Amino acid sequence: MNSGARIVPADRAGIRRAAQWIHRGQVVAVPTDTVYGLAAHSALAEAILKLYAIKERDRLKAIPLLIGSAVDLAGVASSVPVWAGLLAERFWPGPVTLVVPSAASVLPVLTGGAGSVAVRVPNHPVALALIESVGAPLAVTSANLSGAPETTTAAEVRLVLGDRLPLILDAGPRPGGVASTVVDTTRDPPVILRRGARVEEVERLLGQGV
Repeated sequence: MNSGARIVPADRAGIRRAAQWIHRGQVVAVPTDTVYGLAAHSALAEAILKLYAIKERDRLKAIPLLIGSAVDLAGVASSVPVWAGLLAERFWPGPVTLVVPSAASVLPVLTGGAGSVAVRVPNHPVALALIESVGAPLAVTSANLSGAPETTTAAEVRLVLGDRLPLILDAGPRPGGVASTVVDTTRDPPVILRRGARVEEVERLLGQGV
């Protein structure tokens, strides 16, 4: 496969270039705290559609949002459930994804037709710096074709998706490992939709009640 994407260091200049591409409606590959991800501007519908196409992802499968801090949750949720606030305070930044009622500003194409959106604050300085540079939440999913192994290096991303991306931010090998735990806080009590990192701690907190 043609490897057209340019790999650039994930330094200040590289992050600025990635943000410029994202503002133009392009999809770029970025490091996260687990694997490499594909990132698009969450407010640009054409960018989200491009993200689905690049990954060959089912349009009925929602795409999570990465935000810069728990404070930003109010901007993407129509309301912040009590449990969402408690879980965010305890586990963010980190590998716990919260499903919350989506705000009117969240594009329907992101939610897979549901009235909710999955949100997380990543525990990685490059991802956080990129969110800050873009000035908006990022729609991010793993940098691989749907059903294929996840990528943990910039070189792997270029091998698999290089002809579909303009730029890959390189922060070295990512650790991979266990996916985030996903908790649906639109239900009361909340429901764990995916058991992943720190799930035992999540269960203990949920077991304490509000």
